[in-house]
Amino acid sequence: MPRIDLNSTALEAATYQDELALLELEFRSGEIYQYDGVPAQTYQALLMAESKGAYFHSHIRNRFAYAKIHPAKPKPGC
Repeated sequence: MPRIDLNSTALEAATYQDELALLELEFRSGEIYQYDGVPAQTYQALLMAESKGAYFHSHIRNRFAYAKIHPAKPKPGC
C-alpha cells in the first residue's frame, strides 16, 4: 500500500488497498482515517482532482464507513 503525498491544504497523504477497497487519508492536522468500500475509481479521481479537499468533501466524506485510526498531532506548547 504505497503512500501518495497529496498537494492539498487539507490532506497530507493517501494510501489505498485495492483488494480491500480501503482508503486511508492523513489530514494536515495529523489525524488519519480509514474509509471502507471506496471504489478504485473514486481513489483515482481523488488523486486527479484539482482540489483534493473539495473532492473529499463531495465524494468521500459521509459516503463511506470510516474509522479514525490516529489522533491529531499535539499542538506546540500543549
